[in-house]
Amino acid sequence: MFDKARVEGRAALVGYLPAGFPTYDGGTQALRAMVDAGVDVVEVGLPYSDPVIDGPVIQRAGEIALRNGFRTAHLLSTVESVAGTGVPVLVMTYWNPVERYGVDRFARDLSAAGGAGLITPDLIPDEADEWVAAADTYGLDRVFLVAPSSTDARVAMTAAACRGFVYATSVMGVTGAREQTSTVAPALVARVRRVTNLPVGVGLGVRDGSQAAAVAAYADGVIVGSALVRCLLDSDDLAAGVAAVRDLTAELAAGVRAGG
Repeated sequence: MFDKARVEGRAALVGYLPAGFPTYDGGTQALRAMVDAGVDVVEVGLPYSDPVIDGPVIQRAGEIALRNGFRTAHLLSTVESVAGTGVPVLVMTYWNPVERYGVDRFARDLSAAGGAGLITPDLIPDEADEWVAAADTYGLDRVFLVAPSSTDARVAMTAAACRGFVYATSVMGVTGAREQTSTVAPALVARVRRVTNLPVGVGLGVRDGSQAAAVAAYADGVIVGSALVRCLLDSDDLAAGVAAVRDLTAELAAGVRAGG
């Protein structure tokens, strides 16, 4: 998908929503609305009770999903439903739920559901041997994170462990839409590109089409989460929330095309 976007002279749009939010069926509807409106890659979040990198918006969504009885089986069926659209689907998850489910079992079941791989914000490559082996066995991509504080050696080691793309966090902090895009992210993307030919996606902070265009000017992928989640949190009902997700996705998709 990143290669396709590059041929078209633009960045790819990566959209995130947690599974099971605001309900299981409603979450699937919203994810499919993102696909219909032009997202290139889907991130499906696995709600977790200790989301250390997530800001208040995504935390709130995860709490709602968990209160509604979310289970890992719901994640896998959500992935299967969205993967049926033909768009690559990755799971964004903290490591503990994967370990409790069973690493090899999780990789097997994710692959069987049509998932493309995992983004693991709290798993570093130094401690990922079991996941790397399982990902290789089932043909899944491994997306690790680098940050503005990462040393050059850490950036090189992390990029070498990735498959699919490298996730560059644009700020030192938690997820959440911000008034302005990061001023340090372009330098981080340049550092990653010096050590790998993999695409570099930038996440944390983008909330609208103009910001998406700004990030698309220097990154291979623009990753948007909190702004899309807020569409559902702030709406009076599911139909309005799904419509808001669709409208924002269309605006973001136009932005990455303008910025790329």
